[in-house]
Amino acid sequence: MGSSIFLGLLIIAVGSFCQSSSYVPINKIKGWSWESFWLVQGVFAWLIFPILGALLAVPSGENLFALYAQYPKESLLTILFGVLWGIGGLTFGLSMRYLGVALGQSIALGLCAGLGAILGPVLTGHAADLTSSVIIGVIVTIVGIAIIGVAGGMKSAALPEEEKKKAVKDFNFGKGLFVAVLSGLMSACFNIGLNFGAPLHWAETREIFRSLPATLLVTFGGFLTNAAYCLFQNGRNKTFGDYKQGSLWVNNLVFCALAGLLWYSQFFGLSLGKGFLTDFPVLITFSWCILMALNVTFSNVWGIILKEWKGCSGKTIAVLICGLAVLIFSTFLPQLI
Repeated sequence: MGSSIFLGLLIIAVGSFCQSSSYVPINKIKGWSWESFWLVQGVFAWLIFPILGALLAVPSGENLFALYAQYPKESLLTILFGVLWGIGGLTFGLSMRYLGVALGQSIALGLCAGLGAILGPVLTGHAADLTSSVIIGVIVTIVGIAIIGVAGGMKSAALPEEEKKKAVKDFNFGKGLFVAVLSGLMSACFNIGLNFGAPLHWAETREIFRSLPATLLVTFGGFLTNAAYCLFQNGRNKTFGDYKQGSLWVNNLVFCALAGLLWYSQFFGLSLGKGFLTDFPVLITFSWCILMALNVTFSNVWGIILKEWKGCSGKTIAVLICGLAVLIFSTFLPQLI
Protein backbone atom coordinates (compact mmCIF):
# COMPACT_ATOMS: atom_id res chain seq x y z
CA MET A 1 0.00 0.00 0.00
CA GLY A 2 2.76 2.46 0.94
CA SER A 3 4.74 1.60 -2.17
CA SER A 4 1.68 2.30 -4.32
CA ILE A 5 1.35 5.80 -2.84
CA PHE A 6 5.05 6.45 -3.27
CA LEU A 7 5.03 5.30 -6.89
CA GLY A 8 1.93 7.35 -7.73
CA LEU A 9 3.38 10.50 -6.20
CA LEU A 10 6.75 9.86 -7.82
CA ILE A 11 5.19 9.63 -11.28
CA ILE A 12 3.26 12.85 -10.71
CA ALA A 13 6.48 14.49 -9.50
CA VAL A 14 8.40 13.43 -12.62
CA GLY A 15 5.66 14.86 -14.83
CA SER A 16 5.69 18.06 -12.78
CA PHE A 17 9.45 18.40 -13.13
CA CYS A 18 9.14 18.02 -16.88
CA GLN A 19 6.44 20.72 -17.01
CA SER A 20 8.52 23.11 -14.96
CA SER A 21 11.39 22.50 -17.37
CA SER A 22 9.27 23.11 -20.47
CA TYR A 23 10.12 26.79 -20.71
CA VAL A 24 13.86 26.16 -20.86
CA PRO A 25 13.79 24.93 -24.52
CA ILE A 26 11.88 28.09 -25.48
CA ASN A 27 15.05 30.07 -24.74
CA LYS A 28 16.67 28.19 -27.63
CA ILE A 29 14.08 29.38 -30.16
CA LYS A 30 15.54 31.90 -32.57
CA GLY A 31 14.10 34.80 -34.51
CA TRP A 32 10.40 34.23 -33.80
CA SER A 33 8.02 36.53 -31.99
CA TRP A 34 6.30 35.36 -28.81
CA GLU A 35 3.01 34.67 -30.59
CA SER A 36 4.69 32.56 -33.28
CA PHE A 37 6.60 30.20 -31.00
CA TRP A 38 3.69 30.03 -28.54
CA LEU A 39 1.38 28.82 -31.30
CA VAL A 40 3.81 26.25 -32.69
CA GLN A 41 4.72 24.78 -29.30
CA GLY A 42 0.97 24.70 -28.56
CA VAL A 43 0.36 22.47 -31.57
CA PHE A 44 2.59 19.90 -29.89
CA ALA A 45 1.53 20.56 -26.27
CA TRP A 46 -2.24 20.80 -26.80
CA LEU A 47 -2.88 18.68 -29.89
CA ILE A 48 -0.24 16.20 -31.02
CA PHE A 49 0.94 14.76 -27.71
CA PRO A 50 -2.54 14.76 -26.09
CA ILE A 51 -3.88 12.85 -29.11
CA LEU A 52 -1.10 10.27 -28.77
CA GLY A 53 -1.81 10.01 -25.05
CA ALA A 54 -5.56 9.60 -25.52
CA LEU A 55 -5.00 6.79 -28.01
CA LEU A 56 -3.41 4.75 -25.22
CA ALA A 57 -6.82 4.67 -23.54
CA VAL A 58 -8.64 3.25 -26.59
CA PRO A 59 -9.31 -0.51 -26.45
CA SER A 60 -9.00 -2.57 -29.60
CA GLY A 61 -11.93 -2.03 -31.96
CA GLU A 62 -13.00 1.28 -30.38
CA ASN A 63 -12.38 4.91 -31.36
CA LEU A 64 -12.34 8.26 -29.58
CA PHE A 65 -15.03 9.92 -31.69
CA ALA A 66 -17.54 7.21 -30.77
CA LEU A 67 -16.70 7.70 -27.10
CA TYR A 68 -17.23 11.46 -27.28
CA ALA A 69 -20.48 10.97 -29.22
CA GLN A 70 -21.71 8.65 -26.46
CA TYR A 71 -21.30 11.47 -23.93
CA PRO A 72 -22.13 14.66 -25.86
CA LYS A 73 -22.96 16.84 -22.85
CA GLU A 74 -19.85 15.83 -20.90
CA SER A 75 -17.67 16.23 -23.99
CA LEU A 76 -18.97 19.73 -24.79
CA LEU A 77 -18.59 20.89 -21.19
CA THR A 78 -15.06 19.51 -21.09
CA ILE A 79 -14.17 21.45 -24.25
CA LEU A 80 -15.87 24.59 -22.91
CA PHE A 81 -13.82 24.56 -19.74
CA GLY A 82 -10.80 23.89 -21.94
CA VAL A 83 -11.56 27.11 -23.85
CA LEU A 84 -11.71 28.96 -20.52
CA TRP A 85 -8.53 27.25 -19.38
CA GLY A 86 -6.95 28.46 -22.63
CA ILE A 87 -7.27 32.02 -21.36
CA GLY A 88 -5.36 30.92 -18.28
CA GLY A 89 -2.74 29.16 -20.38
CA LEU A 90 -2.32 32.24 -22.53
CA THR A 91 -1.93 34.66 -19.65
CA PHE A 92 0.23 32.08 -17.86
CA GLY A 93 2.93 32.62 -20.46
CA LEU A 94 2.51 36.38 -20.12
CA SER A 95 2.73 36.19 -16.32
CA MET A 96 6.18 34.65 -16.59
CA ARG A 97 7.12 37.17 -19.26
CA TYR A 98 6.43 40.03 -16.83
CA LEU A 99 7.27 38.39 -13.49
CA GLY A 100 9.73 35.60 -14.29
CA VAL A 101 9.39 31.84 -13.95
CA ALA A 102 9.37 31.72 -10.15
CA LEU A 103 7.02 34.54 -9.19
CA GLY A 104 4.75 34.24 -12.24
CA GLN A 105 4.10 30.54 -11.76
CA SER A 106 3.75 30.90 -7.99
CA ILE A 107 0.87 33.39 -8.10
CA ALA A 108 -0.95 31.82 -11.04
CA LEU A 109 -0.58 28.25 -9.83
CA GLY A 110 -1.56 29.15 -6.27
CA LEU A 111 -5.00 30.27 -7.37
CA CYS A 112 -5.17 27.45 -9.89
CA ALA A 113 -4.39 24.85 -7.22
CA GLY A 114 -6.99 25.96 -4.71
CA LEU A 115 -9.86 26.78 -7.05
CA GLY A 116 -9.27 23.76 -9.29
CA ALA A 117 -9.22 21.29 -6.42
CA ILE A 118 -12.37 22.68 -4.83
CA LEU A 119 -14.54 23.76 -7.77
CA GLY A 120 -14.01 20.54 -9.75
CA PRO A 121 -15.87 18.29 -7.29
CA VAL A 122 -18.39 21.01 -6.33
CA LEU A 123 -19.54 21.81 -9.88
CA THR A 124 -19.82 18.14 -10.83
CA GLY A 125 -21.91 17.20 -7.80
CA HIS A 126 -19.16 15.45 -5.83
CA ALA A 127 -18.69 17.97 -3.04
CA ALA A 128 -18.70 15.06 -0.58
CA ASP A 129 -15.23 14.18 -1.88
CA LEU A 130 -13.93 17.38 -0.26
CA THR A 131 -13.16 15.85 3.12
CA SER A 132 -11.49 17.80 5.90
CA SER A 133 -8.17 16.22 4.91
CA VAL A 134 -8.47 17.56 1.37
CA ILE A 135 -9.52 21.04 2.51
CA ILE A 136 -6.64 21.26 4.98
CA GLY A 137 -4.24 20.09 2.28
CA VAL A 138 -5.53 22.77 -0.12
CA ILE A 139 -5.16 25.47 2.53
CA VAL A 140 -1.60 24.42 3.35
CA THR A 141 -0.74 24.36 -0.36
CA ILE A 142 -2.07 27.90 -0.80
CA VAL A 143 -0.17 29.04 2.31
CA GLY A 144 3.05 27.62 0.87
CA ILE A 145 2.50 29.38 -2.44
CA ALA A 146 1.59 32.61 -0.60
CA ILE A 147 4.87 32.44 1.33
CA ILE A 148 6.72 32.17 -1.97
CA GLY A 149 4.68 35.13 -3.22
CA VAL A 150 5.87 37.11 -0.18
CA ALA A 151 9.44 36.24 -1.11
CA GLY A 152 8.73 37.48 -4.62
CA GLY A 153 7.34 40.73 -3.26
CA MET A 154 10.43 41.19 -1.10
CA LYS A 155 12.56 40.61 -4.16
CA SER A 156 10.59 43.15 -6.16
CA ALA A 157 10.85 45.79 -3.43
CA ALA A 158 14.57 45.33 -2.80
CA LEU A 159 16.11 44.97 -6.23
CA PRO A 160 16.92 48.00 -8.39
CA GLU A 161 15.18 48.16 -11.76
CA GLU A 162 18.37 47.27 -13.61
CA GLU A 163 18.77 44.02 -11.69
CA LYS A 164 15.15 43.04 -12.35
CA LYS A 165 15.64 43.58 -16.04
CA LYS A 166 18.73 41.38 -16.08
CA ALA A 167 16.78 38.41 -14.76
CA VAL A 168 13.45 39.15 -16.50
CA LYS A 169 13.77 41.41 -19.55
CA ASP A 170 10.14 42.62 -19.58
CA PHE A 171 9.68 42.76 -15.78
CA ASN A 172 6.53 44.71 -14.81
CA PHE A 173 5.12 43.86 -11.38
CA GLY A 174 1.74 45.59 -11.76
CA LYS A 175 0.93 44.21 -15.19
CA GLY A 176 2.37 40.82 -14.25
CA LEU A 177 0.27 40.57 -11.09
CA PHE A 178 -2.93 41.26 -13.03
CA VAL A 179 -2.30 38.62 -15.70
CA ALA A 180 -1.08 36.11 -13.08
CA VAL A 181 -4.33 36.44 -11.09
CA LEU A 182 -6.42 36.12 -14.26
CA SER A 183 -4.33 33.13 -15.28
CA GLY A 184 -4.89 31.39 -11.95
CA LEU A 185 -8.66 31.88 -12.08
CA MET A 186 -8.95 30.58 -15.63
CA SER A 187 -6.34 27.82 -15.26
CA ALA A 188 -8.45 26.21 -12.55
CA CYS A 189 -10.89 25.36 -15.34
CA PHE A 190 -8.54 22.57 -16.46
CA ASN A 191 -9.32 20.42 -13.44
CA ILE A 192 -13.00 21.38 -13.65
CA GLY A 193 -12.96 20.13 -17.24
CA LEU A 194 -11.29 16.89 -16.16
CA ASN A 195 -14.03 16.40 -13.56
CA PHE A 196 -16.77 16.87 -16.15
CA GLY A 197 -14.89 14.50 -18.46
CA ALA A 198 -14.56 11.75 -15.84
CA PRO A 199 -17.04 9.42 -17.65
CA LEU A 200 -15.05 9.62 -20.91
CA HIS A 201 -13.41 6.22 -20.88
CA TRP A 202 -14.22 2.59 -21.58
CA ALA A 203 -14.62 -0.06 -18.91
CA GLU A 204 -11.63 -1.85 -20.43
CA THR A 205 -9.41 1.23 -20.21
CA ARG A 206 -6.56 0.80 -17.76
CA GLU A 207 -6.77 3.03 -14.69
CA ILE A 208 -3.51 4.79 -15.53
CA PHE A 209 -4.89 6.02 -18.89
CA ARG A 210 -8.50 6.79 -17.93
CA SER A 211 -8.29 10.59 -17.77
CA LEU A 212 -6.36 10.98 -21.03
CA PRO A 213 -9.39 11.22 -23.39
CA ALA A 214 -10.79 14.02 -21.23
CA THR A 215 -7.36 15.66 -21.11
CA LEU A 216 -7.37 15.79 -24.91
CA LEU A 217 -10.70 17.65 -24.98
CA VAL A 218 -9.51 20.19 -22.40
CA THR A 219 -6.28 20.88 -24.26
CA PHE A 220 -8.17 21.05 -27.57
CA GLY A 221 -10.39 23.77 -26.11
CA GLY A 222 -7.32 25.57 -24.86
CA PHE A 223 -5.69 25.31 -28.26
CA LEU A 224 -8.67 27.08 -29.87
CA THR A 225 -8.29 30.04 -27.52
CA ASN A 226 -4.54 30.29 -27.88
CA ALA A 227 -4.49 29.79 -31.65
CA ALA A 228 -7.07 32.55 -32.15
CA TYR A 229 -5.07 34.97 -30.01
CA CYS A 230 -1.70 34.10 -31.54
CA LEU A 231 -2.97 34.44 -35.10
CA PHE A 232 -4.56 37.78 -34.16
CA GLN A 233 -1.21 38.92 -32.76
CA ASN A 234 0.56 37.70 -35.89
CA GLY A 235 -1.70 39.95 -37.95
CA ARG A 236 -1.53 42.87 -35.57
CA ASN A 237 2.25 42.78 -35.21
CA LYS A 238 2.87 41.77 -38.83
CA THR A 239 4.78 38.67 -37.71
CA PHE A 240 3.34 36.11 -40.14
CA GLY A 241 6.74 36.36 -41.80
CA ASP A 242 8.18 34.35 -38.90
CA TYR A 243 6.74 31.20 -40.46
CA LYS A 244 8.48 31.92 -43.77
CA GLN A 245 11.99 31.83 -42.31
CA GLY A 246 12.92 28.41 -43.62
CA SER A 247 16.41 28.47 -42.13
CA LEU A 248 14.95 28.65 -38.61
CA TRP A 249 12.33 25.92 -38.88
CA VAL A 250 14.48 22.91 -37.99
CA ASN A 251 15.90 24.49 -34.85
CA ASN A 252 12.65 26.07 -33.73
CA LEU A 253 10.48 23.06 -34.50
CA VAL A 254 12.74 20.79 -32.45
CA PHE A 255 12.66 23.05 -29.40
CA CYS A 256 8.93 23.77 -29.75
CA ALA A 257 8.28 20.01 -29.88
CA LEU A 258 10.51 19.44 -26.84
CA ALA A 259 8.74 22.22 -24.91
CA GLY A 260 5.36 20.75 -25.88
CA LEU A 261 6.35 17.25 -24.80
CA LEU A 262 7.70 18.44 -21.47
CA TRP A 263 4.56 20.50 -20.83
CA TYR A 264 2.17 17.64 -21.64
CA SER A 265 4.15 15.30 -19.37
CA GLN A 266 2.50 16.85 -16.30
CA PHE A 267 -0.97 15.63 -17.29
CA PHE A 268 0.27 12.34 -18.67
CA GLY A 269 2.06 11.84 -15.35
CA LEU A 270 -1.05 12.92 -13.44
CA SER A 271 -3.13 10.26 -15.19
CA LEU A 272 -0.53 7.55 -14.62
CA GLY A 273 0.04 8.58 -11.02
CA LYS A 274 -3.67 8.59 -10.18
CA GLY A 275 -3.83 5.05 -11.55
CA PHE A 276 -1.69 3.96 -8.60
CA LEU A 277 -3.78 5.93 -6.09
CA THR A 278 -7.20 4.44 -6.79
CA ASP A 279 -7.35 2.89 -3.31
CA PHE A 280 -6.81 6.31 -1.73
CA PRO A 281 -9.76 8.57 -2.61
CA VAL A 282 -8.40 11.48 -0.58
CA LEU A 283 -5.24 11.56 -2.68
CA ILE A 284 -7.25 11.22 -5.90
CA THR A 285 -9.30 14.31 -4.98
CA PHE A 286 -6.16 16.14 -3.81
CA SER A 287 -4.04 15.07 -6.81
CA TRP A 288 -4.64 18.35 -8.65
CA CYS A 289 -3.26 20.29 -5.70
CA ILE A 290 -0.31 17.92 -5.49
CA LEU A 291 0.54 18.58 -9.14
CA MET A 292 0.28 22.35 -8.76
CA ALA A 293 2.34 22.34 -5.55
CA LEU A 294 5.07 20.37 -7.26
CA ASN A 295 4.91 22.64 -10.31
CA VAL A 296 5.52 25.66 -8.09
CA THR A 297 8.33 23.89 -6.25
CA PHE A 298 10.18 22.88 -9.40
CA SER A 299 9.54 26.21 -11.12
CA ASN A 300 11.25 27.99 -8.27
CA VAL A 301 14.17 25.59 -8.48
CA TRP A 302 14.46 26.65 -12.14
CA GLY A 303 14.09 30.27 -11.03
CA ILE A 304 17.14 29.82 -8.81
CA ILE A 305 19.07 28.10 -11.63
CA LEU A 306 18.15 30.91 -14.05
CA LYS A 307 19.39 33.42 -11.44
CA GLU A 308 16.04 35.13 -10.99
CA TRP A 309 16.77 35.33 -7.26
CA LYS A 310 20.35 36.55 -7.70
CA GLY A 311 21.14 39.56 -5.52
CA CYS A 312 18.31 38.92 -3.05
CA SER A 313 18.97 39.15 0.68
CA GLY A 314 19.44 36.12 2.88
CA LYS A 315 16.09 36.91 4.50
CA THR A 316 14.31 36.75 1.14
CA ILE A 317 15.95 33.43 0.29
CA ALA A 318 15.00 32.07 3.73
CA VAL A 319 11.33 32.99 3.11
CA LEU A 320 11.52 31.32 -0.31
CA ILE A 321 12.96 28.12 1.19
CA CYS A 322 10.28 28.13 3.89
CA GLY A 323 7.57 28.33 1.24
CA LEU A 324 9.10 25.48 -0.73
CA ALA A 325 9.29 23.34 2.42
CA VAL A 326 5.58 23.98 3.14
CA LEU A 327 4.67 22.99 -0.42
CA ILE A 328 6.63 19.75 -0.26
CA PHE A 329 4.98 18.94 3.09
CA SER A 330 1.53 19.68 1.66
CA THR A 331 1.83 16.92 -0.94
CA PHE A 332 1.90 14.28 1.82
CA LEU A 333 -0.32 16.01 4.38
CA PRO A 334 -3.81 14.67 3.44
CA GLN A 335 -2.65 11.08 3.81
CA LEU A 336 -1.12 11.84 7.21
CA ILE A 337 -4.28 13.35 8.71
